[in-house]
Amino acid sequence: MDVQGSVADGFEPVREAFTRNFAERGELGAAVTVYRDGRPVVDLWGGEGWRRETVQVVRSATKGPAAAVPHLLQQRGKLDLDAPVGTYWPEFKQHGKERVLVRHLLTHRAGLPALDTPLTPSRAVDGESGPAALAAQRPQWEPGTAHGYHALTYGWLLDELVRRITGLSLGRWLAQEISGPLGLDLWIGLPEEQHHRVGELREVSAPEPPAGQGLRVRAKPQVGAAYRDPQSLTRRAFAAIDPFPDQNSPAHWSAELPATNGIATARSLARFYAALLDEVDGVRLYTPATLTAARSEESQGPDRVLVVPTRFGLGHMLHSPASPMLSPSSFGHPGRGGSLAFADQDAGVGFGYVTNGLQKSVTSDPRAQALVRALRASLRDLT
Repeated sequence: MDVQGSVADGFEPVREAFTRNFAERGELGAAVTVYRDGRPVVDLWGGEGWRRETVQVVRSATKGPAAAVPHLLQQRGKLDLDAPVGTYWPEFKQHGKERVLVRHLLTHRAGLPALDTPLTPSRAVDGESGPAALAAQRPQWEPGTAHGYHALTYGWLLDELVRRITGLSLGRWLAQEISGPLGLDLWIGLPEEQHHRVGELREVSAPEPPAGQGLRVRAKPQVGAAYRDPQSLTRRAFAAIDPFPDQNSPAHWSAELPATNGIATARSLARFYAALLDEVDGVRLYTPATLTAARSEESQGPDRVLVVPTRFGLGHMLHSPASPMLSPSSFGHPGRGGSLAFADQDAGVGFGYVTNGLQKSVTSDPRAQALVRALRASLRDLT
């Protein structure tokens, strides 16, 4: 496999793991980038259909950049994370949702992971139907008392909040205030002139590991049952749009679904997370206080949707057995099928991995985890 790009001295194990992903872990086409202390130390790409400038739909890895928008609005005095959502969105105050706080949206505690009536793909992106459905929706539990992954509804909730405060969609605000200043190839709502850069997503099977080289981690029976049961909260949460849009459709790329259809390079995801920690070419996104708030644990324990214990800060998933990153100081977000992006405050690292080969993973993809293990070993050897 012809892997292109570069690694700084000491980070050769990441190149080795990236190359082995193609030979041993069913990789199709992919890229990985690591920033350390504000500068790139790993920038690799290769595989089927991949060029240096290929951009990719990253599914739920979108949620990390999306979460930065309300954080920056709070940082600028435009939003109070402890205010009721209805302060900004009066129509939301129905069926007990008067008690839903802005922080509950970011921490998956609002009780709104599913809709009684799923939206069609066209209604999901019209800018009105998703928020209207959530304003009318009864919570699945008393808001603030439990957490469950808001797989798709997260996007409509944050987008409407941002629209009410700024007059802009979340995707447009991100483009102007985050992607623009940092020079990122990172969009929620891809401009048509960039469509030619998008890699085609394909579902691929992960091969069984060779004998004697470890056991495949298998889902617990209750997890598999939850995904199979059409009436379960798990299935309903992932089916809030039904049928799910064609992710290889230009219409899908141009739409704005801040929970699931972000499009980016690994390079830009790593640069974004690096800029949360410190200055990158003169731009820093989070103040120290915002950074502390973003990665402080707000939800932990049994997840009513994912059916495994999860941990969340304010909008960012935190390092846990269900979603392992570099260390307990890591925060970020995986994307269903493989993508992973995060920051690690202790190591000063921003990490981005994207792939066009979707495997059956929600939070812990074996290819991403191999890269994280290699990065951890590189950092250990450099100390």
